Amino acid sequence: MIADAKRGDIGVTAAAYAQAFLGETPTPFGAVPGLGADALTINPLLGVDSLEPFVSAARARGAGLLVLVRTSNPGAADIQELELANGMLVSDHLAGIVAGLGEPGVGAAGLSDVGAVVGATAPGRLQDLRARMPHTFFLLPGVGAQGARVEELAPAFVPGRAGGLIAASRGIVNAYEQAGGEPAAAARDEAARLRELAWSLAA
Repeated sequence: MIADAKRGDIGVTAAAYAQAFLGETPTPFGAVPGLGADALTINPLLGVDSLEPFVSAARARGAGLLVLVRTSNPGAADIQELELANGMLVSDHLAGIVAGLGEPGVGAAGLSDVGAVVGATAPGRLQDLRARMPHTFFLLPGVGAQGARVEELAPAFVPGRAGGLIAASRGIVNAYEQAGGEPAAAARDEAARLRELAWSLAA
């Protein structure tokens, strides 16, 4: 389970967020179970020191992180696509941070335990961001309701099928509105269709 909480804070507060979503929270009365998520989305805009408590807590629990790099919303360009003094975009710089944090967590399959949220709504950015994060797992929101198309996501899957996860929740949940019939069956069929499309990109 991915907790799409987009948390970001410093020091003990960041560690507390990580415990609450990924593990358990110690109290004077005993440990309180957390959400038990397998991965947590986090916001990097407070800087690297705000990410390190999340990384430490996630690794201690065998969990993963997904750092916002280039999100799928229309306003993403307001900040994430700004050009820095060195000519890089903000999202390029964030990609470098993610790659650096993830390097110690690269496993046998060649992918890191620190992933990146990279919006499917900006397919033109995928190739460059993949080059900057060759070992990073991509969460790709925006397919379906936000208008992104699976067919444009091939660069995200350069490392193979495990290189990306397409998030298409509204498109799947509401598939019956287009297909008709029983909602659960329509959702299952749409999820299977998207999976086959994604796998064909990584073949």
